[in-house]
Amino acid sequence: MTQWVTFAGITAIVLVVVLVLTRLTAEGLGLGTGESPPTGDQRPNAAETVWTGRRESELEENSATSPCESSDRERPEGETAGPPDGRSPATQTNGEADSSTAPGSSEFPISGSDPETSPGSASETSPDSDSETPPVDRQPHRPSPVEELSTMALLANVALTQGLFAGVLIGAIVYTNVPLETLGVALESEYLLTGITVGVLAGLILYVGNELGATIATHFGLEHDEGLRGLLAPDSTAGWAVLLGLVLPVVALFEELLFRAALIGALSAGFDIPLWILAVGSSAAFALGHGAQGRTGIVVTGLLGLVLAWLFITTGSLLVVVVAHYLINALEFLVHEWLGLEWTVGIAN
Repeated sequence: MTQWVTFAGITAIVLVVVLVLTRLTAEGLGLGTGESPPTGDQRPNAAETVWTGRRESELEENSATSPCESSDRERPEGETAGPPDGRSPATQTNGEADSSTAPGSSEFPISGSDPETSPGSASETSPDSDSETPPVDRQPHRPSPVEELSTMALLANVALTQGLFAGVLIGAIVYTNVPLETLGVALESEYLLTGITVGVLAGLILYVGNELGATIATHFGLEHDEGLRGLLAPDSTAGWAVLLGLVLPVVALFEELLFRAALIGALSAGFDIPLWILAVGSSAAFALGHGAQGRTGIVVTGLLGLVLAWLFITTGSLLVVVVAHYLINALEFLVHEWLGLEWTVGIAN
């Protein structure tokens, strides 16, 4: 006998944990705010961070010195800025003593005065030096979580967590004896062929619709955050193989198993809840699970979830929505991150 209540309880726990982790991850990585975190080559390494800090400090210290002091530091040892007796070159040539330099000139100090305390020089001991020179922050740079995690580490984290949740749901299905047909699963060759064919066609159509939806939202000033996609974008052939061959299939399988098979198929069979109510509720949860994409991303993802729910209900196949979901994600990465194309930018303008 199927234990529907037990399965529903396990599904609810998994859903809550996923939503909470999604929220915490978005806050920890600074996603969903419209400001994309540094990705790929934009992430500074330790050597670059130290050099940048030292260079900025040197520039700030040099800006507080006078032209005389700067020119003195650049002259070879033993060569002074002016004649040893304090006279200007014009005074030495004409043999006449001059008590000051040429009007408007600040190259040499006033004759007989101390260069370090001359009114024309910006000495480090000047009373106004503290107010003119901003304090230099010498605190060590503390890398953010984004800087500490590599792309491969993020991919591994996503694959492990999503795979773990999928394993929990599969274990719950076996333990509670949920019929496979209620989940949209059939062990037939025709099911496999139809699922792949319809799934590919639906994925291509939904990808175009998803891109157009995001573009129209951008046209009306509703920005969406694609920072997470940028963080997960690989920078090597091996990374792309892991993303396309492992991470994205696991993500598509788990999310469709949770938001379509469990929340729609199983609950409708076990509790006789109208399908449209389950479709709307699961799509809302699906949208919240993508909160890292910002408010506009949540709306667009919610609409995509409704279409995937309709596709699951009409075809009765989990494989169709899994293939479609995978293809949408894969095309987004390949087009935007690998090829670097924004084919809908003309529409947004």
